[in-house]
Amino acid sequence: MALSISVGITEIPMTTVIESFINMDGSNEHLIIQDTRISRTLLAVIVGASLAIAGAMMQSITGNPLASPATLGVNAGASLFIVSMVVFWSISAISILVYAGFFGAFLSMVIVYILGSGGKEGLTPLKLTLAGAAIAALFTSMTQGLLTTNERGLEEVLFWLTGSVQGRKLELVAPIFPFMIVGMILAFMLAKSLNVITMGDDVAKGLGQRTGLTKLLGGLAITLLAGGAVAVAGPIVFVGLTVPHLVKGLVGHDHRWIIPYCVVVGAILLLVSDIGARFIMNQKEIPVGIMTAVIGTPFFIWIARRKVGE
Repeated sequence: MALSISVGITEIPMTTVIESFINMDGSNEHLIIQDTRISRTLLAVIVGASLAIAGAMMQSITGNPLASPATLGVNAGASLFIVSMVVFWSISAISILVYAGFFGAFLSMVIVYILGSGGKEGLTPLKLTLAGAAIAALFTSMTQGLLTTNERGLEEVLFWLTGSVQGRKLELVAPIFPFMIVGMILAFMLAKSLNVITMGDDVAKGLGQRTGLTKLLGGLAITLLAGGAVAVAGPIVFVGLTVPHLVKGLVGHDHRWIIPYCVVVGAILLLVSDIGARFIMNQKEIPVGIMTAVIGTPFFIWIARRKVGE
């Protein structure tokens, strides 16, 4: 049986896919592969890897095994700014909304970091988590308030709010990719320091670790990774939560292994979820964010029950 891939509801032989790279002839199949499927696949891979690394770093820095981009308000910040652009300025161009989402995610992380750093003790995992939860709740409420006053705005951003890699052209979202690449490089550079941070601030300081600088750089990497991912694909949930735990079960707790494995597993998870989202309902496609939620919710419950049992 010849290998094939699905494009929409049409099966295209694998030989056609290969030909679209070595002998592009302008046919519908070649155009769909080059203009739609390649960009969608690359986007899913980059977003999945970025969210997984960001989740792993969040869990290490905050000491919270349930930490994810949603926990620290990154999703909520991006959503608020994108909805504001649609509601107040009637902007629907993806190229502009991507930058609005990235700025919203960045601002949200800055606010959370400032709030979590207040007081005599400075930045602590508990304060960072509480600040993130508070900002996420505030921004989510503001977003919902804007949507209830503007029905047209709801229609335009609803698909984005559920998380999706559909319809994102590479030329429109590519300007965000360098930020995400920088975040990945920074994450790899901090891997050894994150191993020390997970031992606790007192132990880390005793070993000569500059915990404040490590957390600051870690926060920057998280902002670049999660902020960029949310900006281009929407608030895709549970990838940043589930993948780090799966990876730790495979390679242990050394971040020099966790981070590269998060790249691979995160990319695979989101890519598989996106493929499933195209086939789970006949003739229709559901946002990939719904698929990751279906996969991640039982895992989230399992983690929460296990930690309570401890």
